[in-house]
Amino acid sequence: MERLEAALQKARQERQQPRPEAEPGASPADLPAADGSPWEMLREGRITPRWGRRNRIVALNQGRESAAYDLLRSRTLRIMGENGWKRLAITSPNKTCGKTTVTANLAFSLSRQLDLRILALDFDLRRPALHRLLGHRPAHSLHEVLAGERPFEDAFIRFGSNLAFGLNRAPARNPSELLQSKRARQKLDELQRIFRPDLILFDMPPMLASDENIGFLPAVDCALLIGAADSTTISQLDICEKELADLTGVLGIVLNKCRFTDTDSGYDYEYY
Repeated sequence: MERLEAALQKARQERQQPRPEAEPGASPADLPAADGSPWEMLREGRITPRWGRRNRIVALNQGRESAAYDLLRSRTLRIMGENGWKRLAITSPNKTCGKTTVTANLAFSLSRQLDLRILALDFDLRRPALHRLLGHRPAHSLHEVLAGERPFEDAFIRFGSNLAFGLNRAPARNPSELLQSKRARQKLDELQRIFRPDLILFDMPPMLASDENIGFLPAVDCALLIGAADSTTISQLDICEKELADLTGVLGIVLNKCRFTDTDSGYDYEYY
């Protein structure tokens, strides 16, 4: 915490310095953390185009493949901005719906708005997957940070100047109890106060698999429900949407893995 406080003091002193402009064609990963903030303390990562294609991370750069995520980004920003929301949970009725892939792509799409700062946190503490998707295993796990055992920088990796992921290297022993604890809520508030993100994305567990969502979702502003066209039933979506509405705001439902899209609206490609 001493290092974070020192970085905060440095940030205050340098607040008036102008932020460097991006060169034409530059992506967020090409830009330095510009303001001397605690973001500079985070280990920086990169994703190669080959890794991105292999893992369906298509929103690193603007283009045909990122169009659906960019549309989701714009709608998310509009609705959350109108309501003053900052915390978005992303969940699904069951596993293999692609919620982690949606979380990562939405985060990268949001980060291309260079005036935004985005945090994406792996809160699926039973089956963490973001670190595998990104190809970066942290020194320690986010659940250790939430338990007060490790500093923030041990579990975070930064992409460019305005996007950071909080990752886990292994499952937590007591995820439900941890996410419902007062200490975890305090650490989350502390994280938001130090890094001052415009939006925080939470990759949550599937709703029908555990009770973590019931205990934690009241601490977020809204939730996005991801369904898979090849496995999620209408009744599952209906049950989960009603439960979400009792716990937090419902941002919407995304149908993922839809292989038969309407070519008259948007781009025709396989994955949302």
